[in-house]
Amino acid sequence: MTEAVRTIQRWHCESCGYIYDVANGDPDGGIPPGTAFEDIPDTWFCPVCGARKRDFTPYDD
Repeated sequence: MTEAVRTIQRWHCESCGYIYDVANGDPDGGIPPGTAFEDIPDTWFCPVCGARKRDFTPYDD
């Protein structure tokens, strides 16, 4: 029996509340739609407030 791996589709910026959605990506920041958060370079910043990638947490509504 295999266990399904759940990938987190949205991430929340703790500084400003921006939600990174895998379906949308961040085209203005060079991140195409469908890009998993884990695959975004560590040098990426929040497009709203400039927070670092490490300032994002998994978002589950």
